[in-house]
Amino acid sequence: MNHARDLRIAIVGAGLGGLTCARVLQRHGRRVTVFEREAGPDARPQGGTLDLHADTGQAALCAAGLLERFQALARPEGDQWRVLDPATAEPLAQQGPPAGPDRGLEPDPNPGPGPDADSDSGARPEIDRGQLRGLLLDSLTAGTVHWGRAVSAATPLTDGTCRLHFADGTTEDFDLVVGADGAWSRVRPALSPAVPGYTGVTFLETGFDHCDTRHPDLARLVGHGSMLAKGAGRTLVAQRNSNHHIRAYIALRTPQDWHTAAGVDPGDQQAVRAHLLDLFEGWHVSLRRLLHGGDHPFTSRPLFVLPAPHTWRHVPGLTLLGDAAHLMPPVGLGANLAMLDGADLAHALASAADVDTAVRAYEDLMLPRSTRAATDSAHALDHLVPATAP
Repeated sequence: MNHARDLRIAIVGAGLGGLTCARVLQRHGRRVTVFEREAGPDARPQGGTLDLHADTGQAALCAAGLLERFQALARPEGDQWRVLDPATAEPLAQQGPPAGPDRGLEPDPNPGPGPDADSDSGARPEIDRGQLRGLLLDSLTAGTVHWGRAVSAATPLTDGTCRLHFADGTTEDFDLVVGADGAWSRVRPALSPAVPGYTGVTFLETGFDHCDTRHPDLARLVGHGSMLAKGAGRTLVAQRNSNHHIRAYIALRTPQDWHTAAGVDPGDQQAVRAHLLDLFEGWHVSLRRLLHGGDHPFTSRPLFVLPAPHTWRHVPGLTLLGDAAHLMPPVGLGANLAMLDGADLAHALASAADVDTAVRAYEDLMLPRSTRAATDSAHALDHLVPATAP
């Protein structure tokens, strides 16, 4: 086995978990290469805002030596929620976390409790996902991320190493491959046959730019953080992002092909708008303004999850983190856990005598933790989008 400092470590996926792992490894003097299929850091929008929890996301940033830089970018006031009555748009008496153990939503998008009733408001400050990813990318040694390098598969080898197969037909061998490549991971099939399944909930996302000047009524409705109103099988969420942007989600319990059943072309924004207005008939006019759409078209985001528990038999030279390991509903835990996974794996690799011992220790810690979180997140989604009127 190679000396720990000479290990050939590959991370597949330049998301938050993979980048956290790479950063902590480099802080410990370890070499690492990150392979990302996207052409560059600005190839696509990175989604909405995240609330980072002290014992997970913030702990990972502390391990990465980036907590102070995060605090300079974060918005403590974004940890506020306004929970409104759907018929009157009046604040409900019970403010606070709308989804059980978490404080936010986050589908490569996401949300966070009540400005008047939440005693620890600001304990889980918000940051735009793109800003957080940029912070992690800027912290890495130049050239760590190899952009435009799509991985098609991973093959464990008999000597305990792992071979990566790239979309361009080339291969490379590593002492450890870390699958941090998200919901539809190309690495996961080497460890597990599990595939994500549809939750029965779809988010339709839109956005409002320059909200304080162009959409002042909406800005007041949302407040400094996020706003939530829910009914039977349908929920409205709107959240402040940086640069005076509001991101809105219309959450529906619906078949994945909702547009087919409704006879709606999802590319026809007027038809989507009319369908949503019908679904939310009787809701207060101030809330229905979200359904008219904003400065960005409606984007359909069906929510998928991996089975829980999702486990695998240990395979030398290969492991998973983040959504590749434990895809769960986007209710505030996923990004936090991915970052903690990355930090925990890096610490194990830096301290264990050999890579296999390190990976076993990491998996023994991560897998039970992710099972508990997946169960909590499933309950939180049921609370966020209840099947019956709350």
